[in-house]
Amino acid sequence: MNRTQLQRHLDELLDAARFKDYCPNGLQVEGAFEVSKIVCGVSASLALIDAAIERGAQALLVHHGWFWRGEDGRVTGTRRARMARVLAHDINLLAYHLPLDAHPELGNNARLGRLLDFRPTATTGEQGLIWLGEPERPATAAELCMRVGRVLGRTPLLVGDAQVVVRRVAWCTGAAQGFFEQAIDAGADLFISGEISEPTAHLARESGVPYIAAGHHATERYGVMALGAHLAERFGLTVEFVDIDNPA
Repeated sequence: MNRTQLQRHLDELLDAARFKDYCPNGLQVEGAFEVSKIVCGVSASLALIDAAIERGAQALLVHHGWFWRGEDGRVTGTRRARMARVLAHDINLLAYHLPLDAHPELGNNARLGRLLDFRPTATTGEQGLIWLGEPERPATAAELCMRVGRVLGRTPLLVGDAQVVVRRVAWCTGAAQGFFEQAIDAGADLFISGEISEPTAHLARESGVPYIAAGHHATERYGVMALGAHLAERFGLTVEFVDIDNPA
């Protein structure tokens, strides 16, 4: 398919225009017009770009792209190195941030909940980015933390009372520690996200609602993976997910 058809389909599928975001969603760098092979990954790092080049991809589809609000816009240093590689090899860069977090089937939150066997019951918070649900059975925070570690292949950090029995869980992938109070107000017994900040630990201890920091990268692999699989099935494109290790 061509670049315009690909972007239009993704924009409509993810309802990209609906979101107020920190970066532009959709086509960020224009490359080859015809697209038959796509490499997917979490972040448009130099390592992922090189993986796309090695595989002969015409498009790179990521969750974390470029041109973030408030960052220095000068094309120097690492930014120049990344951009030079993409332009030299005529690769389209497509990125979907909040739209990919929120999608009800292919999104990061939807996929993480499915992996952890949570039954979704509602969404809340800013732009519906906090998901609420129930574990398959009531479990302690410590037991759920162990499950998160097994599923994601990464040791999570649990802060707060590990013996709290969790019947209602809230989650939001990535850097969603700022949503913790909203999750508490929504009645969650536990909140799961990717990152943790210094104030988060105090809130977890003082509120009685434990917090699991499961890793930003680790919680956000699955949306773009599902999106790539959708494109392969729908349009017959060759799509490969490449996981660039990231401990954060």
